[in-house]
Amino acid sequence: MTPPASDGPRPAGDRLGEFDRIDRFFRPLAAGNPASLGLTDDAALLALAPDRELVVTTDALVEGVHFLPGDPPADVAVKALGVNVSDLAAMAADPLGYTLALAMPRGCDDAWLEAFAGGLAEAQRLFAIALLGGDSVATPGPLVISVTAMGTVPKGRALRRGTARAGDAVFVTGTFGDAALGLLVLQGRLDPGPAAAAELADRYRRPRPRLAAVPLLRAVASAGLDVSDGLVADLGHLCAASGLAAEIAMERVPLSAAARAAVGLRPDLRTLPLVGGDDYEIVFTADAAREGEIAALARDAGVDVTRIGGMVEAGSAAGVRVLDPSGAPVPLAGRGWVHFQDG
Repeated sequence: MTPPASDGPRPAGDRLGEFDRIDRFFRPLAAGNPASLGLTDDAALLALAPDRELVVTTDALVEGVHFLPGDPPADVAVKALGVNVSDLAAMAADPLGYTLALAMPRGCDDAWLEAFAGGLAEAQRLFAIALLGGDSVATPGPLVISVTAMGTVPKGRALRRGTARAGDAVFVTGTFGDAALGLLVLQGRLDPGPAAAAELADRYRRPRPRLAAVPLLRAVASAGLDVSDGLVADLGHLCAASGLAAEIAMERVPLSAAARAAVGLRPDLRTLPLVGGDDYEIVFTADAAREGEIAALARDAGVDVTRIGGMVEAGSAAGVRVLDPSGAPVPLAGRGWVHFQDG
């Protein structure tokens, strides 16, 4: 986003030009962040304190894959920024700024952009982050939104996936399955009642990055990541990086009241909270002996944290084993979302 003062006059009734769009919709999102240079130059300038490291993450959202065609543009904006900020939180980083690239079909008119920018402004306030720059291009479709988010963390304190230890306990923030169940609601494939339906749909459309958990993660976590592709799938990534296996108790995986109501109506969905995507909670490992300390830190932060299992030596059975109350393995329909899979 590198505009001159204006891209010239436009015919009456025509849509705003590229640089007028930047002036109207996006320059206000960069206000108060000196690194953006007011969106007047080719790139942003970031200065870091000597004792901090830069954390950078990029996620692209594609219409029809990561959000539904016709989803409210403000919700799409909150999700696009939220999923990236969730990556920062999972690495125990403080948000610094983000860039935005939009590939927009003609249906994204000025009214759509105004609502989208309003959603970004709301998300920026929630996540304490501001726009640094970006780009926009026209496309025949679908709509594609790519965000690169940046944060900082004290040197040597970024939370990684590959540093779990055998004997660590496995903890999670929040609840699971809400977003996957919400997608079924929005697709007309699940009707848990108006109140539960609204709550579940909101969890799908508007992720809640667990930034409040960052001090806790820095204090106690040995490894961690955010859950975007499903609890079993993402915990499996942590296992692979750490060379360990995990055992989790199905009955300990926390569900919201809305999710419990939905699963109560549809017992065939009982394992969906284990494999469904878009939760954007954090799964982390820590010394089991510090469970009391973790509970106190979680209360202070206003974050729900639940112990769901533990890390063990991989042996001949690597990955994640989900156990029922009797200790028997729980059969799962799939292991989570995978891009580029066949079929």
